[in-house]
Amino acid sequence: MTTEDEKNRIRERYKGGDTSTTIKIPAIPKPSIYDDTTERRVGVYARVSTDNLNQTSSYELQKNYYTDLIDKNPMWHLVDIYADEGISGTSLNHREEFKRMIADCRAGKLDLIITKNVARFARNIVDCISYARELKALKNPVYIIFESQNINTRDDDSEMQLSIHATLAQHESHAKSNTMNASIDMRYSKDLFLVCPLLGYDVDENKQLVINEEEAKVVRFIFFMYMSGATCQQIADTLTEYGIKTKRGNTKWAPSSILQILQNERECGDLIARKTWTPNFLDHKSKKNRNDKTQYKKPNHHEGIISRADFMAVQQLINNAKYRHKGFLPELRVIKEGLLKGFVPIVPTWAGFSADDYILASKSAYDDNSNDNVEIKLTKGDFDYRHFQILSALYADSQFQPCINFTCKSITFSSACFSRLNTSYVELLVNPTLKIFAVRPADPKKCRNAVKWYKFTQNIKSPRPINGRAFLTTLYQILGWNINNKYQIIADIKTKDNNAIMFFHLKETKIFISKDTPDIELDKIPTDTTPFTNGPKKNIIAYPKEWKNSFGKHYYERQAKELQLLAAEEWNINHSGSVYDEENKLQVTSENEITQQLETLKEEMNNNGE
Repeated sequence: MTTEDEKNRIRERYKGGDTSTTIKIPAIPKPSIYDDTTERRVGVYARVSTDNLNQTSSYELQKNYYTDLIDKNPMWHLVDIYADEGISGTSLNHREEFKRMIADCRAGKLDLIITKNVARFARNIVDCISYARELKALKNPVYIIFESQNINTRDDDSEMQLSIHATLAQHESHAKSNTMNASIDMRYSKDLFLVCPLLGYDVDENKQLVINEEEAKVVRFIFFMYMSGATCQQIADTLTEYGIKTKRGNTKWAPSSILQILQNERECGDLIARKTWTPNFLDHKSKKNRNDKTQYKKPNHHEGIISRADFMAVQQLINNAKYRHKGFLPELRVIKEGLLKGFVPIVPTWAGFSADDYILASKSAYDDNSNDNVEIKLTKGDFDYRHFQILSALYADSQFQPCINFTCKSITFSSACFSRLNTSYVELLVNPTLKIFAVRPADPKKCRNAVKWYKFTQNIKSPRPINGRAFLTTLYQILGWNINNKYQIIADIKTKDNNAIMFFHLKETKIFISKDTPDIELDKIPTDTTPFTNGPKKNIIAYPKEWKNSFGKHYYERQAKELQLLAAEEWNINHSGSVYDEENKLQVTSENEITQQLETLKEEMNNNGE
């Protein structure tokens, strides 16, 4: 049989036979998603996306509709209507009614859930599918009817349909999120900024911030208290004690709320839009905007309650809080005369000044046109020291010598320093131009920078490390030091008329390199140092490479100028210095004015609280 004959035979077979004697038994019609012959306890889930007035009517209509629908079915009995109002469907966060409904299902209180559509139930694919599966697998199965999609999870093919519609719902949410972000960008680019309730301000009919004077007093009080040295916790406790209300009407203040107010640029009249953003539209978790999205800053957007200088000063104080800095904003001062010319007083707990700030302040003490070099003139009978060197303290045993130890975290003085400079408190100074560190006696009642440099242990003075993490990183930058190393310098003490001062020449240091330093090779010590000892101790002791072939500095290189200053009739070592860059410094409210303002505000708020 040929291929063509085989094809014809197949064609004849499929023409069909005599159907007149065939009995057709029709299938039972597939029931509607609402058809039910079993009694069921029904729960309804309804949700509207926002809580504005326009959506309230939608919310009520849904409730009425489902109440009537269930009443029409004699096999259904309404248990409860679970309704979330003003909650997004992309996340289960804050959907308390949804959570209550699922808990009732697990407790066996429901047999059926009815909701309008997949998007109302959940716009997150994972949540939608996982809950549908879980409820269907319960000992007492709970099915879900999605009206708009005509899906009943009772049906075998429901999961595939549900997956498709859940995917579409999630994509719709993603598209809406992108559209909203684009809309916000367009608004901000046209200076159409969103404003929200803020302590100290009301929002007028034009959606602009206008000062609420009663609340503004509280804002000023918060800023001035912080500038005077109070912590956020102390400010919160004070406001709570006075019975002052928050923007939301609460009388209990939290330190986190105080910090938010202190960091809000709107209090000084500026506005920064999009300080946070939401990477994932499903979980709605916001994160700080670190150049991830375009930001918009509008200076002088509205009238400020706090001056911009005070606001910037507070930000510096906040940044330095981690170094336990307390008190008013320090000023960068430089001494322009006397023995300490070019020295800059230090606040060890302040990180607000950069290495360049210290260097420029020190240089400002010297006249560019002046010649600070000292001319050496020998008279008959003088010994000529030009071919002699002063033995560097590096070669002396420092065990009983007055010396200072620097690490990148602290400053520690040896016990010999205390006995040579008989004072409990000292002020620290640095001269970046000459690379000299200085210590002078200080009265803590008169000198804001005074630090205690020893402690009593069993009635014996012992070294007290001075926490200097804020400043020491800057000092290491000025000197080009390695932050992993410890540096030790022996003091050069000058005394005149019962006045004493300690100098530490920062170029003449013993350098302690830890053997624990990762990847250190003993034969490859950094190029700026040369091994001094290499014993079994923990640290390798090194010294500046320039001292490798010398005993120390040439006599006149250091001593001549110092001798000239020491011979001066007036040392003037107690000079507090002049404010550096007076013209460009922040015009921060003065300490006296802040104190007066605080007293007035305390009295007013206390009266309001009563």
